Amino acid sequence: MSIAEVATSLLRTEETFSAYLARINNVILQPLLQSGSFENSDLFLLLNNHFQVLWGLTEENCRTLKEAFSASESVSVQDVYLVWKADLFLDRYIQYFSTFATCAVLQGFEHAAKNKSEVWKSHKPALQQFLADFSLDASIAVALHTVLHKPFRDQLQQYSLIFSKLEGAAGQCPESEAIADATQKFAKLLSFVSQVLDEACLTRSLWKSLGHKFTDVLCIAERRLLEDSRNLTVYASTGRSDRVLLFNDILVLIQGSNFRSLDLKLVWVDVAERDVGKYALRIAAPEEEFFLLAKDLKARAVWQWKLNQAVRQALNGKRDFPLWSRDGDGSDPPHCRHFSFTFRAEGRLKNAVYDGEWCLGRPHGKGTLTWPDGRNYVGDFKEGLAHGFGIYLVPCVSEDHYDCYKCHWQEGKMSGYGICEYGNETVYKGYFKDDMRQGFGILEKASSTKHSFKYTGHWENDKRSGYGIWDDKERAERYIGMWHEDQRHGAGIVVTQSGACYQGTFHSDTMVGSGTLLLEDDSVYEGNFTADLTFVGKGKLTFPNGFTLEGTFSNRSSQGLHTQGILNTSGEQQDEHMAKLQLGQKEFPVEMRWEGLLNQFLEYIRLGCQGDMEEAFTGFHVQTSKELRKSQEYLFCQRENEEVPGKVDVLEDIIAHQEEETLQSYLERAFQNSLHPLGKLLKALTLAFQATYSTIGANKHLLNMAQEEVKHYAQKIWEVYLGFLHLASERKGQAYAEDLENSGLNGPSAVLPLILPSFYPDLFMLYMLYHEKEDDLYCQGIVDLSQETDVKLLEFLDVRKHFWPLKDLTLTKHQRRSLVKDRCFLSATDCLRNLITTVDPQEKLDILQKTYDEIAKTISRLLGEEFNPSMDDLLPLLMYVVTRARIQRLGAELHLIRDLMDPTTSGGMYDFLLTALESCYALIQKEIQYHQSWHASQDS
Repeated sequence: MSIAEVATSLLRTEETFSAYLARINNVILQPLLQSGSFENSDLFLLLNNHFQVLWGLTEENCRTLKEAFSASESVSVQDVYLVWKADLFLDRYIQYFSTFATCAVLQGFEHAAKNKSEVWKSHKPALQQFLADFSLDASIAVALHTVLHKPFRDQLQQYSLIFSKLEGAAGQCPESEAIADATQKFAKLLSFVSQVLDEACLTRSLWKSLGHKFTDVLCIAERRLLEDSRNLTVYASTGRSDRVLLFNDILVLIQGSNFRSLDLKLVWVDVAERDVGKYALRIAAPEEEFFLLAKDLKARAVWQWKLNQAVRQALNGKRDFPLWSRDGDGSDPPHCRHFSFTFRAEGRLKNAVYDGEWCLGRPHGKGTLTWPDGRNYVGDFKEGLAHGFGIYLVPCVSEDHYDCYKCHWQEGKMSGYGICEYGNETVYKGYFKDDMRQGFGILEKASSTKHSFKYTGHWENDKRSGYGIWDDKERAERYIGMWHEDQRHGAGIVVTQSGACYQGTFHSDTMVGSGTLLLEDDSVYEGNFTADLTFVGKGKLTFPNGFTLEGTFSNRSSQGLHTQGILNTSGEQQDEHMAKLQLGQKEFPVEMRWEGLLNQFLEYIRLGCQGDMEEAFTGFHVQTSKELRKSQEYLFCQRENEEVPGKVDVLEDIIAHQEEETLQSYLERAFQNSLHPLGKLLKALTLAFQATYSTIGANKHLLNMAQEEVKHYAQKIWEVYLGFLHLASERKGQAYAEDLENSGLNGPSAVLPLILPSFYPDLFMLYMLYHEKEDDLYCQGIVDLSQETDVKLLEFLDVRKHFWPLKDLTLTKHQRRSLVKDRCFLSATDCLRNLITTVDPQEKLDILQKTYDEIAKTISRLLGEEFNPSMDDLLPLLMYVVTRARIQRLGAELHLIRDLMDPTTSGGMYDFLLTALESCYALIQKEIQYHQSWHASQDS
């Protein structure tokens, strides 16, 4: 058969079908629509609209073919409208039969048959004649049902026959692929129509069999029955009398006169474990889990397949084409889904609304949980519980404020690092375990409020326990020491705003036994005293002038302090040890002060530096949470979805910069990066250091504590770095860490100058306070010596005259050489002044070396030969330069360099020069009286 013959056959078929449609329209549809409203008449109106569209397509197909025949005797595939518009035909037929099925399910044909309109009655004779032509001897309802679908199904079958003939006629022409595609689509359409009508028949029968209690709730236009446990036996584990109904959108369990339905979008289906039942399916849904027990393997397989396909189609929001096909959008629904659900069961989630990701019937992934009382959680979930990072808002009962918890969670409880801002303006930043503060943390109440305070230290079971620092801002004092269950308990130091401090033993927040009280005038009291620092009981008071008063003290409010004892007035100066007594080192070994903080970072390394737990262990890049209160969801999404500047892969980066040559630059960048674990560790240690030694804590009796703490920080940070390097080495399978350790590098010494700037302001303040008297005496000497001219000062310091650079003195005609100041050794003086411009002890030593070099250059220029001054020559020259440099607090600088310099420099040139500068410092203090007497003799 040729293409023209096939087209001719198609034209006859379309003309016949169009005539049938015209007759149906005139005899049935239009009279029925004109008869007025009846139950479900709106469905018939929609059905009529789809009918008219199909009729129009049929007419268009006829017209196209006729035009092709009239234009040419030969007709090609391009003239067959049905081939090129196959998708359009399919879409219109699907719409028609979907609406037709809804009419059938809702008994629309029965309602139409019962139409009592006179218009409808007057057309019944014509309808009867029409039905006779269709050989129908049935009720009006059945007749309407048949007449409105059978001609269309017959026509689709005709299309299938014509397409098969067309494929044979076309052969291997270029259009053969389009013909084959259209043939396949119309075959699927026939299957779709059969399935739609079968589902409609089953659903209609079900609604008729169920009572009104069920149908009033369950019966809706789009719902279709897909499987019934009475057709394919299956039992629910909730009771063997259950009837299970699978619809295209819900799963219904009926037991007696009650039922419950599950939204398929939140249903998960899986084969159950063997011990549940031989042929069991596990059904998971929010708030419940049960099993479907099948009688055999085949029944279970059918139920499993139909359930999974129904769930997948419900999630996609559309049915497959055809409805049950193997080539749908994936055979099984996804395990992870996004949906909104309101919990109804009793418990902590009752009436709460969850909007987010689900897995196996439980919140899993990212989501938002909101309670009717205003509580709100935004963050990560795992198996129904908060797990990961999340923000939790809890409204306060008495005021219009919220407690805001920005924390890490584990199995529904706060665990790891978090920030909690309470409605009373108290903020906690630190670690949690099982919803309780545990480990290192900072609790602070704003200074703008009453009873402001700040605690920095360790916690146990939500209470202050272990080593911690307490700032009582109302009393203007700081407690440094041990705690137990929220009370000062054990060894402790109290520092007051006035400069006094005392050390003793505390029990249940009260000092017990004797202690040591250091007063701001350098008096020292050892014995018993009250909380307001009043002496009471036995004690010994040592005055700054060396006098001691030892005996029994009492306080009579009207008469002042009374004592009965021995006053020693021998006049001996107070022991230097007592004047600068250092506290806390023995009582609080440096290894245990911030052990809880350091252990978090070491534990993070031990667990393999997993990215999802980094913030829980090392989360000290904190921010205020006013923004969190305004928009949790915005911050949460920003944190998860946006690229964070400065974020690095620690292990990859550390391998790339593990060579000794690049190590220092790598560490420097790491410390400056607030997102790098080493940067976070330094930030946390800085906070702890400032909490201890800044402001009120700036007390000279704490210098040794602070100094050893900084050194300890360098040691521990180096250990953390090596931990990262060891882990990276293991993953790369190479011995990077061992190579670095065997290189002989002094790691803590390399770290110290890099971290020192973070602690330097507070640390140097302690050095200044500790050496305040010596520096004052030194400054007095500098002032006296600086008044001298260069010539007189060089002469006084016994600098050899052939070392005097008098040629450097540029004089005007009104000046005399003996009166000019600040001109000799100018380059060395300027160099030494740079000592205060740097923090690094090594850089300070380098400046001292350059100063020595400048002095040697000046002398060499004068002598015309290379000159390396000995200590005897260097000391007076260096004293001259020190005098002219006028460096304030030189004693503090010298002791800081000596305490923190690299031990490997001991005994070398740096040590020699530092010793020379220390000698100059001491001599300047001692030479004041001698200078004054020498100056008097010169005047005379």
